[in-house]
Amino acid sequence: MSDILSSFSAGNSQIVIRHAKKTDVSDMLSIYAPYVRDTAITFEYDVPDLAEFSCRLDGVTKKFPWLVAELKGSVAGYAYASAFHQRAAYGWCAELAIYLNKDIRGNGLGAILYTALEELLKKQNILLLYACIAETDCEDSRLTNASTRFHSRLGFREVGRFNKCGYKFGRWFDMVWMEKRLAEPAPHPIAVIPFTSLKKAEK
Repeated sequence: MSDILSSFSAGNSQIVIRHAKKTDVSDMLSIYAPYVRDTAITFEYDVPDLAEFSCRLDGVTKKFPWLVAELKGSVAGYAYASAFHQRAAYGWCAELAIYLNKDIRGNGLGAILYTALEELLKKQNILLLYACIAETDCEDSRLTNASTRFHSRLGFREVGRFNKCGYKFGRWFDMVWMEKRLAEPAPHPIAVIPFTSLKKAEK
């Protein structure tokens, strides 16, 4: 499996979607850090260091894909899947996350990343996708409900809500679970292929 999944032109820009590498950790952390410091999009309080973020990449990619989007040769965003729950019965589910450079949001890059991620998860025999999203009843610079709208456009639907469960910046925020089904469940589902095995098989 090639590290580059797709490459195409959008306007005057060249977009490349590829697998994340260790050398991307610093760029991805630079994208993530403002979400931690300035927003409630993530409920994390402290920006992780490079070593911790690198460990997260290693942990995810043992089983799931982690993708980056390059715009004009620079990392402009990333998206990945992770375990929805550790119990074996949830093995056909995955939780998604996406973070884009805050200066380039709204140009369709998020949908491109998610579409590429979904295609890989289908190949792994994943059936259900979940997104854990912070929501507010008072949109401002800390949090809008743009993520809920984004996921709705991509076919996710709300399936659960925890009211005022997350506390950050002296305020309480809701947490919403959204779900998207990639395929109907079979009585005897096909085993999920770890992403490391999928990459080796497609080389």
